[in-house]
Amino acid sequence: MDFWISIGYVILGLVVGAFLGFYFTRKRFEKELRENPPINEKMIRAMFLQMGRKPSEAQIKQIMKSVNQYK
Repeated sequence: MDFWISIGYVILGLVVGAFLGFYFTRKRFEKELRENPPINEKMIRAMFLQMGRKPSEAQIKQIMKSVNQYK
């Protein structure tokens, strides 16, 4: 009987640990994305200039809006 109880505790510990690990990892990842977004207006300007175009502010705002739409 004690063997099955200890097996139950191990399984319960694994489930709780997996849930907490997933939760805190997700929160940390979301915080990192908020603090360090993958793309910003400065990067968009640099990409346009590398293509040989001078971007207007409206184009940059439109691209930022479309990028932020999928967050």
